[in-house]
This record gives sequence, C-alpha cells and structure tokens, in this order.
Amino acid sequence: MAAKASFNWADPLLLDQQLTGDERAVRDAAASYCQEQLAPRVLEAFRHETTDAAIFREMGALGLLGATIPEQYGGAGLNYVCYGLIAREVERIDSGYRSMMSVQSSLVMVPIFEFGNEQTRRKYLPKLASGGWIGCFGLTEPNHGSDPGSMVSRARKVDGGYKLSGSKMWITNSPIADVFVVWAKDDEGAIRGFVLEKGWKGLTAPKIQGKVGLRASITGEVVMDEVFCPEENAFPEVRGLKGPFTCLNSARYGIAWGALGAAEDCWHRARQYTLDRKQFGKPLAANQLVQKKLADMQTEITLGLQGCLRLGRMKDEGTAAVEITSIMKRNSCGKALEIARTARDMLGGNGISDEFGVARHLVNLEVVNTYEGTHDVHALILGRAQTGISAF
Repeated sequence: MAAKASFNWADPLLLDQQLTGDERAVRDAAASYCQEQLAPRVLEAFRHETTDAAIFREMGALGLLGATIPEQYGGAGLNYVCYGLIAREVERIDSGYRSMMSVQSSLVMVPIFEFGNEQTRRKYLPKLASGGWIGCFGLTEPNHGSDPGSMVSRARKVDGGYKLSGSKMWITNSPIADVFVVWAKDDEGAIRGFVLEKGWKGLTAPKIQGKVGLRASITGEVVMDEVFCPEENAFPEVRGLKGPFTCLNSARYGIAWGALGAAEDCWHRARQYTLDRKQFGKPLAANQLVQKKLADMQTEITLGLQGCLRLGRMKDEGTAAVEITSIMKRNSCGKALEIARTARDMLGGNGISDEFGVARHLVNLEVVNTYEGTHDVHALILGRAQTGISAF
C-alpha cells in the first residue's frame, strides 16, 4: 500500500518535481544570488530611488542576462522555463530588479538576436550578456502607449543610414544605458528598429523623477534630435509591429512568472506575520477571515504557476500562440496585485511601512499590471481571438 501523500502548503502541486535537474539548478543559483546580494540592497534603493548599475555585471557573471540567447553570442542557451524561473526569483525581491533584467534580456538582446545582422549580433550581444553594457528599449511615446502603431518618431533616410527624431517615454534603464533599441517610422511609414549608442550626437536620456513604484530601477525618456544611425545598425528586414511585439511577448512571459514571485513573497510575509502577531489573546492566523485570505493567496499562486510552467513548456516546444502569454501576463499581474493589497491589509498599520516589504510590492505591482500591455488591453487581445472582432 502506498504511503499517504503529505501536503506541501508552499508548493501544493509540487512544481519543484515537474522541473528537470538543470532547471532546479538554475532556479537555485538565481535564488541564492537574489537572497544574498539583492535582498540586502532593496530597501535603501527603494527609499532613495537609486539604481546600482553593478547589478547588471553581477547578473551577467551568473548567466542571468539573455538566458535564452545562444552561448555563441554570450548567452546561457537556456530554455524558456529557466528564464521564467529566474524572473520569479528576481521579482520575489523586487519588480524593479526584474524589470532591469527582463528589459536587458527580452527587449534588447532578443531583437538584436532575432532581427539584427551578424555584425550587430557579435558587436552587442556578448557585452550585453556580460552586463558590461546596459540596454534599453524605446517603443512607448508620450502620447502613444497602448497604441504604438501611431508613433510619431521618424527615421529619415540619408546617405549611409538614417536620421532619427522623436521621443520615447517610460523607458527602463535609459538614463544609464549604453545601447538603445528604438522603433521609428521610415519614409514609407513602416515601423523599423534601430540600435543606437550612448554618446551619439542628438541622443539624450533624462531621468524621470518622482516615481511611486519601481523605485529601485531607473526610468527615463529617450530624446532623439536628428540622431544619425548607420545602415548596419538598422534591423534589415523586419517591418511593422511584429518586431517590437516579438520582444514584448518574450518579456511578458517573464513578467507572468515574476509577478507570481512578488505575490509569493507577499503571501509568505502575511502568513508569518499573522502567525507571530497576537491580538485578543491569540494569533491573527487563528481567525477564520485570515485563514480564508491565506487560502485564496495559496490557490491563485499555485494555479498561476502551473499555467506559467505549461506556457514555458509550450514556448520550448514552439507551440505557444501569443494569446497564451496574454492570458498568463494578465492573470499573474492582476492576481499578484490583489494578493499584495490583501497582504498589506493583513499587516494592518505595519503594512504601510516599507520595512515590512509588502507595500513596496504593492506599488510595484501597480506598475507591472500596467506596463507591457495593460490588464484591459490583454483582455481585448483575448476577446479579439475569441470573437474575431477587434475592439481596439
């Protein structure tokens, strides 16, 4: 007779057992780095809105940047499940740190690998993979967020290349970036991708001040005033929104995993707090309302992680339609935000203090629920896929 199965409250569906040995090793290495190196820094970084650029080099040394990029270009050549597991561990500490990592990996390295010529790949990817160079991705404009196809940035053809003019807004990493992947319309009105470098004449990246969330990662604008981009730094073939959306789909996948990492941290903190905190002569965790909230958190995180794992396997098999990423990004971010709000409430007045961690996750997840496709835009993507009717 088989031994009675025991319930693992922290991993009810035994996600760990569904991973390969290599995947667990990657996860454990990422977790060790995050807990030992990132966790001690995050509170001061959040309080003072400071970004430590050394984090890129540290992540690069461990192979956490461009994890899915082939080794010949400096990447680790890992599968998508590994990339998701890395994102989960980084965002368990802070969404800003995961944003730094996923912009570098998915929004800068992926388009250079997918759309750049061989010269561009060999020039930029190894330096980005090592963290020696920092990258940013410029798509969103001051007046064009969910509607990037209406962008007004322009790339005018000139001898030997293009002259780029326009501005981009809410660009993670831009004030400290060495490499800028930007999107603009050419003379025919087609959206094209270009790789620019720090210091090129007419290119500036002022910092955006006063953010309430993602304070541990730096965000800025990208302002282009007749910036010359040589022909070899223009992506030669890709046209239209296929280019930027290929990168965004990869990043959104990482966000789906990452948001659940933040949710797990909120859940575990709320559980421990309500076990330790006594009111009316008993732990808060002895109250039915508290236990119900913990059960809801456990359920949503458990189901969400299974969905992320399945999506990762499908991406590795080449069977994942982009709409599945919309399901998981939307679900993970929305549920994680609800969990952070509930955890903040469970901690009472202490939940407002940044020392308890939950409020930081809360304001971060407000951002994560909005960027890289808002909660509602992903709903419309899924509605279009079901009905054949576009509502946007």
